[in-house]
Amino acid sequence: MRNFLVPKEVFFTKGSGTHKDELRSFELALREAGIEKQNLVPVSSILPPGCKIISKALGLTYLLPGAINFTVISKCTSNEPHRLIVSSIGCAIPADKNGYGYLSEFHAFGMTEKLAGDYAEDMAAAMLATTLGIEFDEDKSWDEKKEVYRISNKIYRSTEITQSAIVGQKGYTTVVSAAVFIL
Repeated sequence: MRNFLVPKEVFFTKGSGTHKDELRSFELALREAGIEKQNLVPVSSILPPGCKIISKALGLTYLLPGAINFTVISKCTSNEPHRLIVSSIGCAIPADKNGYGYLSEFHAFGMTEKLAGDYAEDMAAAMLATTLGIEFDEDKSWDEKKEVYRISNKIYRSTEITQSAIVGQKGYTTVVSAAVFIL
């Protein structure tokens, strides 16, 4: 049998950082998120079947400094004073425990945490819905689409994690949101 790298657990985290140097602002955002000591490898958007969502506190105990960790990550950086920046990860989990779910990454300027979080969650749920054959109107509001997902009984749960910040007068501000996989 082949040995595939299929994550068994995932946790969500977020952070923001500000510094005169762009790279340091990113490192500070990762530090606030608790994942600054990792070698992060960005991956795409599939939540493996049976992958359990665990708390950030528990997930952080599994990480070793310098380890390679696969991550779905969203990042937004700016040095424009007073600019609102946001990053978000959406997650949609199917009701069928043998099915895979979706993660979405989203970042934007000038969007509130609530709007960005709803948008990222909607993207993940929409990607899952289309693979499950759930028909819905893309132009309907997020609340109307949530009702369609609920009625179908094919989507168990959707969620999001979002970080926003307003850029200060000097330097760069970076926001990150991440889904960190545990193998």
